[in-house]
Amino acid sequence: MPATRPMTGSEYVESLRDAREIYLYGDRVKDVTEHPAFHNPVRMTARLYDALHDPATRDELTCPTDSGGEGYTHRFFTTPRSVEDLVADQRAIAAWARMSYGWMGRSPDYKASFLGTLGANADFYAPFADNARRWYRESQEKVLYWNHAIVHPPVDRNLPPDQVGDVYVHVERETDAGLVVSGAKVVATGSALTHYNFLAHYGLPVKKREFALVATVPMDAPGLKLICRPSYTAAAALTGSPFDYPLSSRLDENDSILVLDQVLIPWENVFIYGDLGKVQLFTGRSGFIERFTFQGCTRLAVKLEFLAGLLLRALEITGTKDFRGVQTRVGEVLAWRNLFWALSDAAARNPVPWKNGALLPNPQYGMAYRWFTQIGYPRIREIILQDVASGLIYVNSGAADFKNPDIRPYLDKYLRGSDGSGAEERVKVMKLLWDAVGSEFGGRHELYERNYAGNHENTRIELLFGQMASGQLEQYAALAEQCLSEYDLDGWTVPDLSSFAGLRQTESL
Repeated sequence: MPATRPMTGSEYVESLRDAREIYLYGDRVKDVTEHPAFHNPVRMTARLYDALHDPATRDELTCPTDSGGEGYTHRFFTTPRSVEDLVADQRAIAAWARMSYGWMGRSPDYKASFLGTLGANADFYAPFADNARRWYRESQEKVLYWNHAIVHPPVDRNLPPDQVGDVYVHVERETDAGLVVSGAKVVATGSALTHYNFLAHYGLPVKKREFALVATVPMDAPGLKLICRPSYTAAAALTGSPFDYPLSSRLDENDSILVLDQVLIPWENVFIYGDLGKVQLFTGRSGFIERFTFQGCTRLAVKLEFLAGLLLRALEITGTKDFRGVQTRVGEVLAWRNLFWALSDAAARNPVPWKNGALLPNPQYGMAYRWFTQIGYPRIREIILQDVASGLIYVNSGAADFKNPDIRPYLDKYLRGSDGSGAEERVKVMKLLWDAVGSEFGGRHELYERNYAGNHENTRIELLFGQMASGQLEQYAALAEQCLSEYDLDGWTVPDLSSFAGLRQTESL
């Protein structure tokens, strides 16, 4: 096989110039790479691809392909077979995350959580095992950018999914060429920037074979449409400048409604179809949960380092960094940061054996991450809002104010920082922090971190059921029973302990 390599940033940009149907503010987007809503997020993603070729970052990010040919790829797209492999994966995930300061939750390595399983686990997808092997090879050789939409829309959730066939994704008919599929999925985060969208079933059980589908579809497939929510990047371009919206203006992974209107999915793009048992087992048997929680936890740890550093800078500027109460809450933010790094480290360094010599990050720590992020991220945001307080909105309207000689002297006088920094630097820091926690972009990110790994009940229930299935709960109960068995109403029941039944406490004692 010829040597392969990942696409470059410019090749990635060019790969998005196709016939994809994306709708925003009533219009179809003609070119996703140039539209104000997507131009900058596309270029931020292109940075990731260029880093795979940069001598300064290539060694940390890449390794040889393991799909049978010669070439190299992002490490997380390959099959880990040792602790050293998983630790190297962790470093590669973190290195990419730092290029977006932790704010790109759906960077290409996110779906590598699934794609990197297809080599070792291909037989699970029989009779479509060859499809799994082919996609494993192709995705790593090019570092293809996949995303997914796996949740049913919040429509008629009081009904079984089989009874909501006018909304939920299902197969309309089978043909020699493939499956004709219609329906909608929630919420195709970042899909406008990707090459393929992955469809699977997650949530309520299905009873009809036409709903039992796991497959992938190219973003330019006829009949596939994305209907986008409001664009924070486009709004930033209209209402301010990068100085005013430094995150919104380049890191908005637009969430969208994925609509399939009689989309033909070729048989070679199908992983599971019609097998009700297997489609229900997908979550637990695919390896995706173990790996996406590992990727997500590592990426969040980087994001919290960014927020911690920015919070510290804001407290220096407001003159409150030495207040004891403020310091205790900064310590809390750092503890959350340490917790997520510890969970990521533990998942990598205590892996579980899997299929064909492959290893998975330890799911115990990934499941804990899913729960802690729902508590930790909102708490960190609360601390920032509480302790930076009015400093977040004690700012002028925008960068243009600093160029107005009539008000610039007032800005320099009244908006200066407490640490000797000038008004321009102070406002720059506060606007970045506001974009992180207070703007519409910032609010969306709290919603994302709360829910993207599962709703607040599932993250707890799945942790419980997982430890029930593994027998761990029985072990915990046995440990408690062992303690209970060592004593009764008459005293100790074990030979090495004494009850001293005749000894009574005196008044002097």
